[in-house]
Amino acid sequence: MRTVTEIHDLKTLLDDVSEGHRLTCDEAVRLFKIKDRSSFLIVAAADALREEKCGDAITWVRNQNINCSNLCVNTCGFCGFSCKPGDPQAYELNLDEIGQKAALAASRGVTEICTVSGLHPAYDLNSYLSMYETIKHHAPGIHIHASNPMEVAYAATKSGCTTREVLEAFRGAGVGTLCGTAAEILVDDVRQTTCPEKISTDEWIRIIRESHEVGLFSTATIMYGHCESVKDQVAHLDILRNIQDETHGFTEFVPLSFIHPGTPLYKKGEARPGATGREDMLMIAVSRLFLDNFTNIQVSWVKLGLKMVQIGLMSGANDIGGTLYEESISSSAGAKTGEFLDPKEMQYIAGDLGRPLIERRTDYSPV
Repeated sequence: MRTVTEIHDLKTLLDDVSEGHRLTCDEAVRLFKIKDRSSFLIVAAADALREEKCGDAITWVRNQNINCSNLCVNTCGFCGFSCKPGDPQAYELNLDEIGQKAALAASRGVTEICTVSGLHPAYDLNSYLSMYETIKHHAPGIHIHASNPMEVAYAATKSGCTTREVLEAFRGAGVGTLCGTAAEILVDDVRQTTCPEKISTDEWIRIIRESHEVGLFSTATIMYGHCESVKDQVAHLDILRNIQDETHGFTEFVPLSFIHPGTPLYKKGEARPGATGREDMLMIAVSRLFLDNFTNIQVSWVKLGLKMVQIGLMSGANDIGGTLYEESISSSAGAKTGEFLDPKEMQYIAGDLGRPLIERRTDYSPV
C-alpha cells in the first residue's frame, strides 16, 4: 500500500507531464515499478495524453505479411521461427510464389505488404531487391514495409557495399518504410544473452538514423518480458526518444511482449515466462508518457490477444495494427492469437470503448 505522500507525489509528477514536463529515465523507472492500484493513475494520465495528441480514433491498416523464408544464419534465443538448412520445417519461397502472394494481397485490397524472413544463407543485396521488385510488379501502388537494420547490415556484408547504399537500393526497388525490428532490447549486455549474433546497439542506431536520412522512415519497437530489467527497458526507450528528436523518422512505436513457450531462451531457463498483464499495461502507458515526440502507439493483437488489446487502447495506445492475413513469427514462438484479424472484430472492440475505428495507410493518412 502506498502512503498518502507517495500518491500525492505521483499525482504531482503526472500533472507535470500533462503540462509539458519531459519524464527523466529515473522517473520512468519509478513508474514502471509501481505494482498497486496507483498504476491506474498512470494509465489515466496516458490515456488523457493520447486523447490530446491523437483524438479518440482507433486506427488500423489493411496489410498482409509475406513470410519469404524461415532459413536463418542466426540463432536468436527468443525465436521459434528460424530453421537451418536440412530442417524438415525449413522453407523458401521463390520469386513466382512471392509474386503470387503479392497478387493475392492486392486482390484483398491491402494498402501495405510487409516482408518477414530469416537471414537466409544465400541472400545478398540482389536477393532482397528481386523480392521487392517482384512485389512491386504484382502489387503496384501498394506500400512495401520491409527489412530491418539487421537485414540491411547483412545485405551490405554479403554484397560488399555500405549500409547507406543498401538503403538507397531498397528505396529504389520500391520499399516505402523500414521495419524497426531487430531492436529487441537496445542494451548490449542483454543482447549478448538474447541475440549475440545480431548487430550491436550502436550499429542498430546508426542504420536507423541512416534510413531516416535517405527518406525511409521506420517503425520503432521494443521486445520486453524476457531477461531484461526495468532500467534496460527505459534505456531502450530513451534511445528511441533521442533518435526521434534528431530525425523525426519513426512513424509509430510498437511494444512487442515476449512470447515464451517455443523459444530456446525460455526452454534453457534464461528467460521468464513473458510479461504480466500489469507490465503490458504499463509498457503502453509509460511509453505514451515518456515518448513525448511520438504520435502513434500501436498495441499488438498478435502478442497480447484481443482482451488485452482493449486494455492497451485504454492505456495510451491509438492503433490496433493490421489484418496481417499471414503470421509465423509469434505463432512459432507459441502465440495462440491466429493469423488474421477481421476488421469486424476491431469494430466490436472500438465500439465497446465508444471510439471510432478508422482505416489508415502506413503513413497514418486515412483511407
